[in-house]
Amino acid sequence: MTGSRQGHSRPAVPEDLVIVGHVAGLFGVRGWVKVYSHTRPREAILGYTPWLIKQQDRWQERALLEGRPQGKGLVAHLADCTDRDQANDLIGADIAVRMEQLPVLKEGEYYWAQLEGLKVVNSAGQELGTVSHLFETGGANDVMVVRGRRERLVPFIPGVILNVDLEAGVIRVDWEPEDGA
Repeated sequence: MTGSRQGHSRPAVPEDLVIVGHVAGLFGVRGWVKVYSHTRPREAILGYTPWLIKQQDRWQERALLEGRPQGKGLVAHLADCTDRDQANDLIGADIAVRMEQLPVLKEGEYYWAQLEGLKVVNSAGQELGTVSHLFETGGANDVMVVRGRRERLVPFIPGVILNVDLEAGVIRVDWEPEDGA
């Protein structure tokens, strides 16, 4: 499992794009920005170009001219961003890349963005809801947040995850609902 998105809300994103971070702030006066990365390792975001930046409900392609770790975070310089005012307009903007830019995963590995929105059904055929998002626990496994009649936290581990069918849009799990539904 490879993380590519964390958080609770997901803006409308075209199917061929994956959000990999967002612009978190300003760095200096020459158009550099602070970047929050959803990639693992966090520096992996700097290996992708172009980035697609969402501004005014439009995705705009921007070449990544330079980027580097800075303190506990990352900073980047994007094409057509030469001063602090232009950089300021990017604060809060999502950063996406095209799915084909991401490395091909091994069988049984998935990008979180591929799992978000899939229907979750248990081994008895009961629909538990849809995957809202995933998060890291800092421990041995990632966790799927499944929202249906109620919210459930389902560990994303072998034995619990029986099958992921991206084409059908279904994840089958060995998970019994606590409330009988």
